[in-house]
Amino acid sequence: MRSRREAAQSGSTSNWNRHHILSLADFTPGEYNTVLQTATSLQEVLSGKMKKVPTLQGQLVTNLFFEPSTRTRSSFELAAKRLSADILNFAAATSSMTKGETILDTAKTYLAMGTDIMVIRHKEAGVPQAIAAEMDRLGVRVGILNAGDGQHEHPSQALLDLFTICNLIDPGQPCIELLQGKKIAIVGDILHSRVARSNIWSLTASGAEVHLAAPPTLLPKWFEDFVKQPESHPTAGLSRHLQIHWQLEPALRNADFVMTLRLQKERMTAHLIPSLREYHQQFGITRSRLQLCQPDVKVLHPGPVNRGVEISSDLMDDPQFSLIQSQVTSGIAVRMALLYLIGRGQGD
Repeated sequence: MRSRREAAQSGSTSNWNRHHILSLADFTPGEYNTVLQTATSLQEVLSGKMKKVPTLQGQLVTNLFFEPSTRTRSSFELAAKRLSADILNFAAATSSMTKGETILDTAKTYLAMGTDIMVIRHKEAGVPQAIAAEMDRLGVRVGILNAGDGQHEHPSQALLDLFTICNLIDPGQPCIELLQGKKIAIVGDILHSRVARSNIWSLTASGAEVHLAAPPTLLPKWFEDFVKQPESHPTAGLSRHLQIHWQLEPALRNADFVMTLRLQKERMTAHLIPSLREYHQQFGITRSRLQLCQPDVKVLHPGPVNRGVEISSDLMDDPQFSLIQSQVTSGIAVRMALLYLIGRGQGD
């Protein structure tokens, strides 16, 4: 088995052939390590005095956000600025879509303005894929980056979570091999979470043992088959470990990391939990419940957080356990890495 350093170096020098980043379902270990090592290099830039590099100077990044966002949108905008790219921000409420313009026509409008990379977020699954397919059909070199689509995926969030964890274990050489055999619990509204889906792909590809925990209404049994792939799939050879639990304790027992998710009430079409209070009593992450985990367990949350529901407020603010602020900081370096990896192909 390769050493961690060899694995990381292999990832950092592997060829990056992706023109779009739409899903993590077919990401290879080498691609994950490429992102981690690129983010590590760019994090060093952010920690310096200049905090800016001319890598994407002359390129235009357009943020097409069709639904509200704070962390993701701000993070992508700052990442593009740190790479010296020009930026256009789209706001659906003040756009021609209020007059009947289609999503594809909106994308083509920004294409005509010279956009090189489109960062797309939409409440419906499949919109980034549809825009990517249209760009490919037109034969233009415009990279599409999925910033969250419906209940499908949120690749950049999962990659920044992966970077946060691996960078904690080995700040010098973060690589997915560091997670081999680690137990990671994902707790909360998994049914509606695009973040959970992307994290399942990335963490199981890293060799981690992923345990999902939620009430049966928020964790259907079909999640047991979530990571099963046909033999022809690019990542079919990976040994993925995924278990589901309808009680919290088995998922937390001896866990190295706990990732708790927001209850997405805006996406719930039925009464899926009795009350927020009862949910917190059964699945809320508290100090006492963390006693089931490893002594040095760390807690993550993609945000925004419903304090006192998914996680106790005091625990969220405790740096001994919480990695939530580290996730926000990591997001800039990781999104810089993704824009760089796509953008360098545009420069070619």
